[in-house]
Amino acid sequence: MARRQLTIDNAVAAELAGSEDAVLRALEGKLGCDVFLRGNVLTLDGEDGDVRTGETVVGELVDLIEHGHEVAPGTIEEVTGALDADESPAKILDDVVWSHRNTRVAPKTVNQKAYVDSIRDHTITFGIGPAGTGKTFLAVAMAAAALSRGEVSRVILTRPAVEAGESLGFLPGDIQAKVDPYLRPLFDALFDMLDPERVNAYFERGTIEVAPLAFMRGRTINDSFVILDEAQNTSPDQMKMFLTRLGFGSRMVVTGDVTQIDLERGAKSGLVEVGNILDGVQDISFIRFGGEDVVRHKLVQRIVAAYADREP
Repeated sequence: MARRQLTIDNAVAAELAGSEDAVLRALEGKLGCDVFLRGNVLTLDGEDGDVRTGETVVGELVDLIEHGHEVAPGTIEEVTGALDADESPAKILDDVVWSHRNTRVAPKTVNQKAYVDSIRDHTITFGIGPAGTGKTFLAVAMAAAALSRGEVSRVILTRPAVEAGESLGFLPGDIQAKVDPYLRPLFDALFDMLDPERVNAYFERGTIEVAPLAFMRGRTINDSFVILDEAQNTSPDQMKMFLTRLGFGSRMVVTGDVTQIDLERGAKSGLVEVGNILDGVQDISFIRFGGEDVVRHKLVQRIVAAYADREP
């Protein structure tokens, strides 16, 4: 057994404890050693290797707090995941891609960091992985940032209106009301990033466009940030149609989850096929997320893992 005592600043100690010691308990659960905080002295008790790991993790957390990063129980997962991948947690968590009032969007995992870097460095980026990995949210944040910096003049968000158990024809209302359920997640992400008044003004001016994939046909899209969401529900022809809309000064992000395809049985997914066709093509990047990148409720991560274990 080993013991290590670390003396830290009082303000840092308060942050590290968290509300009702929530951060401290999360730290103890992740490290596999006993963690005690008395005043500004943190004590680690356990096997020698666990204590050494704990000292490293605590050092990274202290550094994040001292640089103004808000630490929560989930931050422990983010820090340990980065360290396991031999990455600096601060390099990942301090890469703020969008900030607006109380909204601060930054990668939380190594793959999310690779994803935002890929969007910066490539004309077309594919983000493929399970629900809750931040594919759409980060892409919308990057689009909002590009628009605010004047890097693009428009943001276009699109999804295939694939019927998952309910036909468009039987939904009430006009065409906008019919497609609204398919596009709602994109609206929600936008309103998380920007004030509703600004979003509505952008819609009225055509600066932001949210439309079904079918509306992309026949267009050449210049000087725009274009996001295709739920791309697993495209056909190969639709995927080709979308990608060939690319014009000068534009950037595209394609997101989807190949384990949640809603196409008719036997139909091929454009997202599945495009990986075989375009992998290795210059200026196109594929980022593949796994269950370890799920940043929603912990139960979502366990659900994703359980389904993955059942895959044939």
